[in-house]
Amino acid sequence: MEILKIVLTIIFVIDCVVLSAIILLQEGKSAGLGTISGAADTYWGQNKGRSMEGALVKSTKFLAILFLVLAAVLNLGVFN
Repeated sequence: MEILKIVLTIIFVIDCVVLSAIILLQEGKSAGLGTISGAADTYWGQNKGRSMEGALVKSTKFLAILFLVLAAVLNLGVFN
């Protein structure tokens, strides 16, 4: 049981580091003054789900869920 706790802790630490890096790679959500003239409705704005930004958003959601699940499992007290 102790080996499982060590493995889960290592996965948790790796998840934390990768999640932090991916969050820092993302662009801000404020579009600035470009939204006034409609400049935000470009090709990249319409196809955001298939771009690199879309992949970052999807991976952020997955890693955040993994973070919450691992945090809950590690704090259950089963490994004590």
